[in-house]
Amino acid sequence: MRFLPTDEQRAFARSLDAMLTAAGTPGIVRAWAAGDPGPGRALWARLGAAGVFALAAPEAYEGVGPLPVELAHAFVESGRHAVPGPLVETVAATVLLAELGDPAKRLPGLVAGETVATLALDACSPYALDADAADVVLAVTGDEVWLAPGHGEVRVSADPARRLAPPLPGGELLAAGTAVRAAARRARDWALLATAAQSLGVGIALLDRTVAYARQRTQFGAPIGSFQAVKHRLADTLIGLEFARPLLFGAALTCESGDLAAAKVATGEAAYAAARTALQIHGAVGYTDELDLSLWLRKARPLRDAWGTPSWCRARVLAGPTP
Repeated sequence: MRFLPTDEQRAFARSLDAMLTAAGTPGIVRAWAAGDPGPGRALWARLGAAGVFALAAPEAYEGVGPLPVELAHAFVESGRHAVPGPLVETVAATVLLAELGDPAKRLPGLVAGETVATLALDACSPYALDADAADVVLAVTGDEVWLAPGHGEVRVSADPARRLAPPLPGGELLAAGTAVRAAARRARDWALLATAAQSLGVGIALLDRTVAYARQRTQFGAPIGSFQAVKHRLADTLIGLEFARPLLFGAALTCESGDLAAAKVATGEAAYAAARTALQIHGAVGYTDELDLSLWLRKARPLRDAWGTPSWCRARVLAGPTP
């Protein structure tokens, strides 16, 4: 069995990397955090045109999927470049609506990147990410899916570019019954995969920036990266990320609940460890908002807990396959 990415998958990841590098995502993240979603929405449309959201939708709904491995590659790149917005939630909403037959008739817009969606699952969180910037706010309560009429008070998380708000009650009932619970579990699984991939990308970006800083920062006439203690810390961080990588792509291949949970906890912990390493090696400068490093530092902890805390993920692994 071949476990390496295909040439097409590598090319897809490289094309996204090039596009996001040219877009200048740090400025887009800062604008999003300041309440200006315009640049982020423009980048969102480009991601849609590149086929990112189509990976989660079947061909019957103008998608090209489901292609979870390709989606994992795409979301690693979104994490590496700190792309703001409810990317994961839009993918989860796409999966949810596709499983239910698209009762809201929103899938074409979601797949094309023309519509931004967010989603709150009562089993995960009562809050929806970036509901104030979304066109569609979905809420799953029990065995019902609602198209919410709006959102409540917006709260800023540890990451200023990740705002949380509860969906308002009421609105349009889109679907009800046991099929909703099955569709919600499927949507949560894809959210786990996408969040795990984002976490890995954030961790990689943090390590890359820290290695570059350790090469140029000098103490006692030598780069700090030449010091044994710094080398060991960077090596430990790299090992954590590289051990998490096969769990992520293995989970993308199987899409089994336990594998997805294992990938989520491994990538989340590795990214959080990378954030701690980055902060320590950068020293006092790492705490400053002006340094772009802070955009990634602030994402590591929220992503670690989003769509399944480490304890929840470990419990799911121990529980075995979902019947």
